[in-house]
Amino acid sequence: MSLITTLLAFVVALGTLVVVHEFGHYLIARLCGVKVLRFSVGFGRVLVSRRWGRDQTEWALAAFPLGGYVKMLDEREGPVPTQELDRAFNRQTVYKRFAIVMAGPVANFILAIFIYWVLFMHGVPGSRPVVDAPAASTPAAAAAFEKGDTIVAIGGHSVQTWEEVRLALLKHAVARDAVELQTNSEDGNSQTRRLDLSGIDSDKVNSDFLDVVGLVPMKGGPRPVLETVIPGSVAERAGIAPGDRILAIDGAPIASWDALVKTIRAKPGVPLDLQLRRANGSQTTLHLTPETAQENGTAIGKIGVGPFINVQYPVGSALWHGVKKTWEMSAFTLEMLGRMIIGEVSLKNLSGPITIADYAGQSAQMGWMAYVSFMALISISLGVLNLLPVPVLDGGHLMYYTAEIIRGRPVSERALEIGQRIGMVLLFSLMAFAIYNDIYRLVGG
Repeated sequence: MSLITTLLAFVVALGTLVVVHEFGHYLIARLCGVKVLRFSVGFGRVLVSRRWGRDQTEWALAAFPLGGYVKMLDEREGPVPTQELDRAFNRQTVYKRFAIVMAGPVANFILAIFIYWVLFMHGVPGSRPVVDAPAASTPAAAAAFEKGDTIVAIGGHSVQTWEEVRLALLKHAVARDAVELQTNSEDGNSQTRRLDLSGIDSDKVNSDFLDVVGLVPMKGGPRPVLETVIPGSVAERAGIAPGDRILAIDGAPIASWDALVKTIRAKPGVPLDLQLRRANGSQTTLHLTPETAQENGTAIGKIGVGPFINVQYPVGSALWHGVKKTWEMSAFTLEMLGRMIIGEVSLKNLSGPITIADYAGQSAQMGWMAYVSFMALISISLGVLNLLPVPVLDGGHLMYYTAEIIRGRPVSERALEIGQRIGMVLLFSLMAFAIYNDIYRLVGG
């Protein structure tokens, strides 16, 4: 992965999220009749700027890219012409000011919902959670998991992919509790297993903690279950359907997906007998001939099947699942922050701009779906962080406005000044610690 790719992916992701966040503030400010003087992506010295619109708003790109701001007409920041006093931010009702400030984080949540909506309509590929034999002394071994078990539900909620399993178990690992998992064995028997995660070290919850739990994908690839059958392919024409499992080819047992691929690739144009077990448990034999394809000058066989399921929903359901996932990720982010504050989760899990840039580059190389999923996750984090009741953040202003609504009068200028100082100290301390974690991961982690 090149440094240029990482930096470009980071700049595009961060720039998009900042623009969306600030545009939320800008849009609601305009709807509330407030005059916007500057829309800036970045802080510090202005590098490039242009003025557009009836109000000649300055649209600027500044030197320090980690953030942005919308500058509105405000008597506290300079003299305001008498004819424009009604358009000053400080002259608006507390409810309008609340809406303008709230709009930034809300825009980030809306972006995440939109991304997940598009992904769920398009279809999100994933690998079915079939486990290998757990290592000794792991929670999975204590729960008597066996090689070939498929996880179908966690805590009463169905799961289809390893990604869903990881997120669901991560929540329970953070809470350090036990959870019941429903599994199906290789012979189709359903069982309930109790997985105790109370002993998971808080330092492990942000790494690939499934290794620590003892739940890892089955070696040699998943079982030869045909999750995807390409329309019009050799497999579909032969009568193969999603959910069928290959038991043997020409009498030779097939135990893993890797073995299936190896056998099919080695038989281009050769008639084969496939023994299948249908999803309903019945067995049959089908005949097909793999089509011939060229790969690096070598003829290989293909039948048009895949091991990945496609999690896909119609338009309405996709939107609901987008909202649901955004809500769940927001709640989980907030829970993680809370547990860090009280010491139940290690502060080593904080990530700064270096780690985020690294993840941006990795996800970009994995494809557009991984990249936009990463953007949705960071957008949620940005929205949650900005809603924290810390002065200088949006949440700090909302805290002041809430106090104003309750008290019937604004918070004093002195209280605002003290709050700003405290907020700056907290924010820079948090950023310094996150960057320290980034450097530690690069140098010694």
